Amino acid sequence: MKADIKKYLELAQKQAEDKKKKTNMKTYAFKYLELAEKHAERIAERWVKDVRSSTRTPAYKNLVEKQIVAQCVEFYHEFSRMFVYEKITDDVVNYFRKYALECYAMGIPAKEAIYALILMRRHIWLDAEFQMIFNSALAREESLDTLNRTILLFDYAVYEVTKEYLDLTRKAK
Repeated sequence: MKADIKKYLELAQKQAEDKKKKTNMKTYAFKYLELAEKHAERIAERWVKDVRSSTRTPAYKNLVEKQIVAQCVEFYHEFSRMFVYEKITDDVVNYFRKYALECYAMGIPAKEAIYALILMRRHIWLDAEFQMIFNSALAREESLDTLNRTILLFDYAVYEVTKEYLDLTRKAK
């Protein structure tokens, strides 16, 4: 994890220099990644309450809480690693496929697995706001870059999960 964050910090530094941005950007992105990594369990527990009470995700109500918390925690740990790379790597695509396979095996319909991802994204961002890591004017400006990167990663996740579910559905017929 530390090597991945270091790689991201180097990338952030280069981007800051290229765009003539202040180098403080890396500080806020690092805090965001650190938050996802260190507080994954707490964020996941809040996510579980949300995913279990949502009318859009009824399949989650009957699942073992420990299992879905663990799945969410793993996703947040992987998120920190994913965030580092400028482009989506094969490892990331394989992780999204694994997530889809797990959800499929648990009997979670595709639309619910995707909505659960949306809630994961929401919870990681809400926690960052709650922790007030983006509380200065500069931080708010830099938070847009971080938010855009977060949205992009979750968009890739939704795409790969949807693709995997379609493949699994075709194979099941």
